[in-house]
Amino acid sequence: MTAIVSEQLLDERLAKLETAGSWSPRLVSKLENHIRSADDDALFRINPLAFARERSLREEEVIDLLLHATSLGLFGMDWLLLCPKCSCVVESLRNLEGVHRHYHCYACQVDLEASLDDQIAITFTVSPEIRAIAFHHPEELSASDYCFKYGATRDGVLPDGRPFVDVKMALTKAVSYLPPGETTRMVIEAGEGSIFGTSPEGNASLLYSVEGQPSAADQVAQVLYEKPVLEHMPGSVTPGVITFEVKNATARRGTFMLAVLPPGVKVGEAPIKFLPFLTGKRLLTTQAFRDLFRSEVIRSSEGIGVKDITLLFTDVKGSTALYDRIGDLNAFALVQQHFERLQDITARFGGAIVKTIGDAVMAAFLKPADAVTAALAMRAEIAGFNRGQPDRQLILKIGIHKGPAIAVTLNERLDYFGQTVNIAARVQHLANADEIYVSEEACDDDVKAALKPFNVEAKTARLRGVERDQQVFCVSSHATSAAAQ
Repeated sequence: MTAIVSEQLLDERLAKLETAGSWSPRLVSKLENHIRSADDDALFRINPLAFARERSLREEEVIDLLLHATSLGLFGMDWLLLCPKCSCVVESLRNLEGVHRHYHCYACQVDLEASLDDQIAITFTVSPEIRAIAFHHPEELSASDYCFKYGATRDGVLPDGRPFVDVKMALTKAVSYLPPGETTRMVIEAGEGSIFGTSPEGNASLLYSVEGQPSAADQVAQVLYEKPVLEHMPGSVTPGVITFEVKNATARRGTFMLAVLPPGVKVGEAPIKFLPFLTGKRLLTTQAFRDLFRSEVIRSSEGIGVKDITLLFTDVKGSTALYDRIGDLNAFALVQQHFERLQDITARFGGAIVKTIGDAVMAAFLKPADAVTAALAMRAEIAGFNRGQPDRQLILKIGIHKGPAIAVTLNERLDYFGQTVNIAARVQHLANADEIYVSEEACDDDVKAALKPFNVEAKTARLRGVERDQQVFCVSSHATSAAAQ
């Protein structure tokens, strides 16, 4: 079937996308070609990292491109809550606001806790205004496509590289929609092993053992599809033909599938590994996301956990004296220029500005080395800026720390909360003029390599509100003599 594309709307929005950034040559045309020529599957839940990898493009640029394209209405964002045990999409949400911390996989019958690091994937689907695809109307998909294409991701793979969803499809012997108020007969044949039955909606679940001598008699099992169940209904049958009579006692259409598992195969124990995808943590440390989607907030009262985030704090030394010396308006203009430079550098090194507090900046990075190289660039940039500002010296103090945190919404802004934030701020307070302090937790091998040209002094500090002493490393503004030669 020929794809139906809204030509005028596509051209208008692509023209705006061209001017939205300094893109690599033909990058926008590659996206246009994908929109026009790719099949429906390839335009549904696009993994930006896979898109970049397959076309030898930079991940950061593809993420920024898709974010700008989404802000212009070319795509929609999908926030997926994934099950790490079966690679199914437990929930697909249209925005961050709908993401919650606790969720349940009805296939594996396990409770899960969302983490921005690895269980929340962000994908992009072409807008129905631009091009209609089958997945815009999941209710019209076949039962098989609804379960295995809409309800799962191909990014979960086995050690041999096979998408686990292909294995699930091969093991599934029957899948059907269940009309409301009716009983649906599903007939399968099974040898020794087990029969696994599940519903994406969670209203029916079973795990039957298949053992004993084959039966020549008809075997019939009754299954009630009514309300969400939190465990597999046990049962036992013998090898042979089994008819499952699934009664949908609800007023809505349901879905049910039956799979035959070989002996020794257990539900939820496959050695699944996920291909790289755009995580919630990476998206929240992308400056384009924070700039373009300021209305995206976390509504969960508990926040959402981040296992590992690097935070950078800056401050201007002697800002009060600066305001006294050159006046409020001049000082304010100077500080705003410094903010712009720090934001540009933060984005260049893969981070994002979380907020400004007075004259201070809080930024987040995926990796400590990115934060440290950004800090060094910030210090050099401000030093160069000062050379053109006689008697208007801006002197930075910077602190960096890494650890777990909770992503929250504070004052309608995406922010981080927890002891890691407190320690990062305290580490910055240790710094004097033109100094960068890095905590022991953030000082990994890549950071040490980045700091080799600089004088680094190890210190032990007592931080307010922290019980144990903190090992920190002070990076002075002077390079080592070897590096200076």
